[in-house]
Amino acid sequence: MPAAPVILNNTPPEFLATEREDRQAALADAPWIRTVPLAHPLHALVYAGLDEGEAAVLVLAEELNGIVVMDERKGRRYATRLGLPLTGSLGLLLLAKERGLLSSVEDAITQLVAAGLHLDGDLIAKVLRMAGESDPRT
Repeated sequence: MPAAPVILNNTPPEFLATEREDRQAALADAPWIRTVPLAHPLHALVYAGLDEGEAAVLVLAEELNGIVVMDERKGRRYATRLGLPLTGSLGLLLLAKERGLLSSVEDAITQLVAAGLHLDGDLIAKVLRMAGESDPRT
């Protein structure tokens, strides 16, 4: 049985601020990204209070039976209520390390924070313990 697709919603605002043609070219040039249109784009309107991208992620996860990767609290609550498999950016980093695709979760977190992602210090400490990158007594 193939793994469920991972549906991401961590698009940096700077990416969305670029011209549409430039965004499309960047996505086309990234072999690890596959853009998928929604089969039922109007279903995204059901998710009141979410931005367009978050709502689309939930619809796509439902359509593809995928895993939602989302850090926004409101979107995570919707995903939980829908019973969708859910993780956040840090969970994705743990999975990448587990699969040998990432050598240091701490270095990746440092880069995310430097890029402007806001993460709770207690959550970071917990994830680093889970990754085996910190003293488990701290």
